[in-house]
Amino acid sequence: MSIGLGTAALGRPQYINIRQKNVDNSDLDAFKKQSFSVLENAYNLGIRYFDTAPGYGLAEELLLEWLQTKNDETIKVATKWGYTYTANFNANAKVHEVKEHSLVKLNEQWQFSEQLLPYLKVYQIHSATLETGILENKSVLEQLAVLKKEHNLKIGLTTTGTNQVEVIKNALNVLVDGEQLFDVYQVTYNFLDQSLSEIIDELQLQNKSIVIKEALANGRVFRNKKYPHYNKMYTVLESLAHKHNVGLDAIALKYCNQTIGKSTVLSGASNLNQLKENLKTNSFLLSNNDIEQLNSFKISPELYWQERKELQWN
Repeated sequence: MSIGLGTAALGRPQYINIRQKNVDNSDLDAFKKQSFSVLENAYNLGIRYFDTAPGYGLAEELLLEWLQTKNDETIKVATKWGYTYTANFNANAKVHEVKEHSLVKLNEQWQFSEQLLPYLKVYQIHSATLETGILENKSVLEQLAVLKKEHNLKIGLTTTGTNQVEVIKNALNVLVDGEQLFDVYQVTYNFLDQSLSEIIDELQLQNKSIVIKEALANGRVFRNKKYPHYNKMYTVLESLAHKHNVGLDAIALKYCNQTIGKSTVLSGASNLNQLKENLKTNSFLLSNNDIEQLNSFKISPELYWQERKELQWN
């Protein structure tokens, strides 16, 4: 199974999720040291795909520093452009990130991201939406095509929100000089939001690479009194975890991998223990019946994203 490491939790002390335990990330030096250690442990445990972004605080910088200790051409790095981190590591910041899909922002963020070469293999639009008009922005699309050609990159995009499928359909039709621009689709997918399944056959038919993010639904797969409507799901998940002798996280990651073939599923681990627990996903297979049970917990994208919008930065 292909597990990659997402670095959002390694580059900034706060993220939109439900924490299982309170964590004190106020000591920035200790936080950076811990994040560097997670990168090294991930590598030692066999992970070779690392996903980052300038919107993830220090993540790109930390990853670059870590890569300078390596000489291994099997390492693949994906980064993004379009979000700027603005919270300055203040947990009480009113705004943590600002989105801007302009040519100016692309050129500005590329200046740092290109230092990740030659490990950099995938360059993505961070959270492409119909609202920003990014998929019709000719100057940006042409510049991405230039970077693709000059640096032998795969160009991708990440999707978020209720209309992920519509965004993907539009992206498949984006041509520059008669050739499809986008090679990699990083999509939110889990057993609550299964909308990717509506278009996965087409993506695979066109030989696109699929990267799955938010496999743990920002922590909603773990039992939580705030979500009594998921009690049946929690019971089934806990039963499956017991049956396969793994944690709930491994069940959630395995579901993504088995239902979306040839995908890379991102771990969002922020420490060694989480990383090891996530990698237990390689130790078992879900049965068809297991998968059918998990499929039954699908909710509408509208409800999924409304719940996610209500989560706090912490």
